[in-house]
Amino acid sequence: MKTFCGRANPTTGAMEWLEEDENYDYHQEIARSRYADMLHDKDRNEKYYQGIRAAVSRVKERGEKAIVLDIGTGTGLLSMMAASSGADFCYAVEVFKPMANAAVKIVEKNGFHDKIKVINKHSTEVTVGPDGDMQCRANILVTELFDTELIGEGALPTYEHAHKYLVQEGCEAVPHRATVYVQLVESKRMWAWNKLFPVHVEAEDGEKIIVPPSEMENCPGVPSVCDIQLNQMPSSDFTVLSDVVTMFSVDFNKPVRSASTYYRVQLEPIKSGKAQIVLSWWDIDMDPSGMINCTMAPYWVKHTSAFQWRDHWMQCVYFLPNEEPVLQGEKLYLIASRDEYSLWYKLQKARGEEESKADVLLESPVCRCQAHLLWNRPRFGQLNDKNRTLQYVKSLMKVLKTDSVCLCISDGSLLPVLAQYLGAKQVFTLENSAVSCSVMEKFLKANHLEDKIKIIEARPELLTSSHLEDKKISVLVGEPFFATSLLPWHNLYFWYARTAVTDHLTSDVTILPQSASLHMMIVEFQDLWRIRSPCGTCEGFDVQTMDDMINNSLNYRESKEAEPHPLWEYPCKSLSDPQEVLTFDFRKTVPQHCFSTEGSVSLLRKGKSHGAVLWMEYYLAADISVSTGLVQISNEKGNCEWNPHCKQAVYFFSSVIESETLSDLPSAVAYAINFDTKTGEIAMDFKLFSFNEVRGMP
Repeated sequence: MKTFCGRANPTTGAMEWLEEDENYDYHQEIARSRYADMLHDKDRNEKYYQGIRAAVSRVKERGEKAIVLDIGTGTGLLSMMAASSGADFCYAVEVFKPMANAAVKIVEKNGFHDKIKVINKHSTEVTVGPDGDMQCRANILVTELFDTELIGEGALPTYEHAHKYLVQEGCEAVPHRATVYVQLVESKRMWAWNKLFPVHVEAEDGEKIIVPPSEMENCPGVPSVCDIQLNQMPSSDFTVLSDVVTMFSVDFNKPVRSASTYYRVQLEPIKSGKAQIVLSWWDIDMDPSGMINCTMAPYWVKHTSAFQWRDHWMQCVYFLPNEEPVLQGEKLYLIASRDEYSLWYKLQKARGEEESKADVLLESPVCRCQAHLLWNRPRFGQLNDKNRTLQYVKSLMKVLKTDSVCLCISDGSLLPVLAQYLGAKQVFTLENSAVSCSVMEKFLKANHLEDKIKIIEARPELLTSSHLEDKKISVLVGEPFFATSLLPWHNLYFWYARTAVTDHLTSDVTILPQSASLHMMIVEFQDLWRIRSPCGTCEGFDVQTMDDMINNSLNYRESKEAEPHPLWEYPCKSLSDPQEVLTFDFRKTVPQHCFSTEGSVSLLRKGKSHGAVLWMEYYLAADISVSTGLVQISNEKGNCEWNPHCKQAVYFFSSVIESETLSDLPSAVAYAINFDTKTGEIAMDFKLFSFNEVRGMP
């Protein structure tokens, strides 16, 4: 059986469906999963264990047998906790076949095969009865079905079905209850991830403004949650407008309803301001009394130094449909609407009860302006970054002449408008998709530029002279930004597009950016290393089988691959200086041959070499560049500040060498990096060397 997988092709700027063998998808799922992160989450594991012990005890005290149903068992960890706490029997349900196979091995290895039955099915397909998967209904329901939004992985319909068909009435449940908390804030930084602000441009003939279309200003955006590590958001980047309030809670020991509904709470702003954002997180009580509690509360709410870092559960940012001015002490209602899988919020000024109830929005918000479909949230942030825009303005002012004919190649970029405002004689923009064409049309209309800038919907290789009105391009510009790019170097599609349109360029064409370079630095992560680190034992159970399985999947064909992470959310310190490793000259066409580089980078600081971070820098014009990665190393300790609008590439070293003394500190990392011009992909390999090995190197 074959599997089709979507992948960005950097040579075409398109998502392409590649045929892979049937194991590929499994290996991807496992290799990129968060299983290791969950097994490293000591707080979660300890609280689950305490809750399970208590639930088994309560059932035993009633003189009943403890029969456990564990839905979404994963490694079988929670079932093993139940069995070792005295449960008589556990049914461990896992729909993902490779995972279920691993759970069988782990259960066997830990000596619980006679107490735990692994069922490789979706829980809604599990049968109960003498010939069924389960002999009888369970009286303890254990699950870990939660994501950052709590309900995004289908917890509600799963619980609803389990209560109807798989567990006894009044069963014990671990967790017993989940509670969702909210806080209203004003934040220009976060609001900039959902709305485009007017762009001010200082041109020779005075200030000009690029205004967003009104459709965009009034658009609620997309309903998908924005989940981030809120603990990395400095308190200076938002203003708290309300206390933390409980939005709703779900008791898991009673029947659960998954049907769409809404919750309404009264708020009194503690400060006047602009209500823009609802910050949200949840906690779970593992027992009915709430004594065993696991919380996702951020740093300003949970005042404790012993923070449990986790990446599988974070915090949520929800954007209100519109910015609303609020006054300290006024009466407001916050309404959370939900369907089976997602939540969205709305603020309401207090009015008559009936009048306000009619106003509840049960339909999920839909983006009508299309910009939210074209640009993700970091991209909105990037377009709103005044300093970044200024670099492009300064560069365009250097290269544009009164007779310049300009072609822009990027997805839904403001560069064509900037070029027009800064004096180009004629501007064309090449858009890769119907969505980017539509968004650009709205922009041009809002700024009365329909007759000044021509949108061409065509692939670069299909560009004709008639598209360009028989003119040759004297200035070719790109940010470059393409919506399909996942890794930093995927935006090198600009180089391939530039090569494809060569025949339409003047002999002395100016290319902006003129070149790019790939940079690299060796880092120690504060926490991110956990997502790729073997666990060995978890709460006394041997989960080595899981480690081996993840390792095997990482080594499946694409082990030597970097993965994208937004490093502003994941603190790290630099162990080496940043180093330029490859350069790409856009003034020339893409060469036929691949090119590669080898070398080594010296380690300057003590620390654990968890991996290499890679990013791109673009040289726009003389002395002007923009970086997609490192902004600065902020102190002697090597703490790094990263571009918050881009994901950087992280290549995790397979064996992290812990260095306690200077003598056994790896003192260099050798690298080999290859750019395949046929595929646009970059392959890399690294090797860590100790001080003595380096001295002996030729």
